[in-house]
Amino acid sequence: MAQVLLAEDYSAVRDFVRRALELSGHDVTVASDGGEACHLITSGTRKFDLLVSDIKMPVMDGITLALIAAEKVPDMPILLMTGYADQRERAYGLEAIITGLLYKPFTLEDITAAVDKALHQE
Repeated sequence: MAQVLLAEDYSAVRDFVRRALELSGHDVTVASDGGEACHLITSGTRKFDLLVSDIKMPVMDGITLALIAAEKVPDMPILLMTGYADQRERAYGLEAIITGLLYKPFTLEDITAAVDKALHQE
């Protein structure tokens, strides 16, 4: 069971991903924007095994969040999600710090497979 931090501003997607990951046996902490997720990472009160984040969010976008997370917790895998073509382009320069990019819409099988792959990359 992994400790997963999920940052997603859209409640329907957040609930879907949270339930999918919990059904897979993971403990999921949710954040409704990048600022909240950043605080959870940088406060050091919890250790997360994986960050799953939307790219386009209020307060702080997922790319800025990924850059901060990679600096603060360099061994934590980062999986980004997006439904916007322009945001996909922004993520392409981040291969060194992210373990995957998942395109919306996705299925339960897609998200669980992407998380499993991110958690088991060497």
